[in-house]
Amino acid sequence: MSGVEWFGFAAVIVMVSAYAMEDRRQSMVLLFAVSCLAAATYAALIRSWPFAAVEMIWSFIAFRRWLVRRSSRMAPNER
Repeated sequence: MSGVEWFGFAAVIVMVSAYAMEDRRQSMVLLFAVSCLAAATYAALIRSWPFAAVEMIWSFIAFRRWLVRRSSRMAPNER
């Protein structure tokens, strides 16, 4: 496997793992968003544009979910 393939493999493994652990810690949602962005980068490197677009969308959705969870868990005096 080439370096690009290893990068894509690692991105997807981290993405699936973070998704499976989202309910345990809110930081897993952020890790999922970052790993989706890495998977989108991999897709762009191999010129798989539909996959890159879908992964970018997933990244934005996950980042938004992280922001919402983060703000909802703050104490009222921290807002």
